[in-house]
Amino acid sequence: MADTEKARQVRNRDRREKGHEADVVVVGAGVFGCAIAFALANQGRSVILLERWMHEPDRIVGELLQPGGVEALRKLGLEHCLEDIDAVPCYGYHVLYRGQEVEFAYPRVAADGRLLVGGSASKAKANGSANGRVPNGSHKKDDDRPEGRSFHHGRFIMQLRRSCLAHPNISVFETEVVATIKAENSNTVLGVETRTRDKATGEKTPDCFFGALTVIADGYASIFRKELLGTTPIVRSKFYALELIDCPFPPAYHGHVVIGEQSLTLLYQIGTHETRALIDVPPNHPAAAPAAGGVKNYIASIVLPSLPEHVQPSVRAALDALGDRIPKSMPNSWLPSCNQSHNDGAILLGDAHNMRHPLTGGGMTVAFHDAVLLAELLRPELVPDLSDHAAVRQAMGQLHWRRKQLTSIVNVLAQALYSLFAANDWQLRALQRGCFEYFEKGFTDEPVAMLGGILKRPLVLAYNFYAVAFLSIWLNTLDTCSGWGPLGILKLPIALIQAFLILWKACVVFLPVFWTELR
Repeated sequence: MADTEKARQVRNRDRREKGHEADVVVVGAGVFGCAIAFALANQGRSVILLERWMHEPDRIVGELLQPGGVEALRKLGLEHCLEDIDAVPCYGYHVLYRGQEVEFAYPRVAADGRLLVGGSASKAKANGSANGRVPNGSHKKDDDRPEGRSFHHGRFIMQLRRSCLAHPNISVFETEVVATIKAENSNTVLGVETRTRDKATGEKTPDCFFGALTVIADGYASIFRKELLGTTPIVRSKFYALELIDCPFPPAYHGHVVIGEQSLTLLYQIGTHETRALIDVPPNHPAAAPAAGGVKNYIASIVLPSLPEHVQPSVRAALDALGDRIPKSMPNSWLPSCNQSHNDGAILLGDAHNMRHPLTGGGMTVAFHDAVLLAELLRPELVPDLSDHAAVRQAMGQLHWRRKQLTSIVNVLAQALYSLFAANDWQLRALQRGCFEYFEKGFTDEPVAMLGGILKRPLVLAYNFYAVAFLSIWLNTLDTCSGWGPLGILKLPIALIQAFLILWKACVVFLPVFWTELR
């Protein structure tokens, strides 16, 4: 039996490398592309993996993997990719709101998905060194709480690619995919056209790769999205990145969200000595205008004063190290998912298919979860032949709905929290304050479990969001009616009008995104 399997693997390898034919062609050796290639190869499928550039990528997002993503990675058999890359554990979040702060850990979760009582606590003491850095990259948990990981994106991607390169059922080609190949009398996708660069001459020559199924995962700037989906991302703002060296920021092993009067900053450690700072820059902000000094002036004049004093020297040093250059940036995009049961021979997933604001670090968790689900729905027992388009369409219809148990939460939470944390009017600022007070009162188990991708109940998200909204209304009413003593009741009509406006704003922020994600 072993000899028969080995002979089959050799035949399939020759077919891939000489004839450029396989069961599956995967376009893009990024997070989702590597994951789905590895998962399908583990099922015995013959897989071709195509990547334009196999060098280590240098990106400023895709550096934080939530606990739900770590669990999905484990199911895929790729958890080893988190080793030997100086990855740092993440046990929860630390929020600084205009001088006040609260920290909370990921809660314990039972095998059936229920949160365990006492699973999380606000203001919990974090592990680690006194100055908030991870000593020598080592860590020790006090209990069995879920754990996320943060790391250099490129190092993690290279680990995923090495796993694919070592798999006997996968052949990896460095080539640029430029178009799909379709059947003469239908829109069925048969494979892809590519351009392969000759390393000696630098010239590009045309090539083709064919598969019963083509899985496209060419990222946020996908060239196939319009053809296969007809959708367009909506860009809300940009994240500009700094890499801080030996930056003290207690508590250790936490993601830090700093909400200033006019700024929003996300910080998390990505190595023993490196901390990533992602700074949200709203479009058309006057302090970021070229005449005012651009993005670097916005960071120096608006963001820097909002950061803790012990963080500011590292930020100044990172700005000085840039010289005349501006920090690297990444658009913050929202792209709702859509049902893909209409394309024969091809599916498009990953950031090419569905994106959310990177504030909550949910992108890779969604990608690995999608890879787990898709591999399960396409397993040979259910779909023996991937050229059976009806069976693949049925599987994609199921994927569209099954993935929403997680993705609707991650996507809505990312968009809603960004609207609140980057508040630009008084109603949003009222909701922002209510959100912080909600966390400070200890109502953190469900929110942080959803953020971590370990609680998959969309209605729980709706409940918590409106609990925040009504707490915001209550706090605003107290503020409006205070100061006049017994006569404060005379301001109640004003407070009621403001309450309606705050609730209306909450609905505007939450309901359209929630409805879109549940369709």
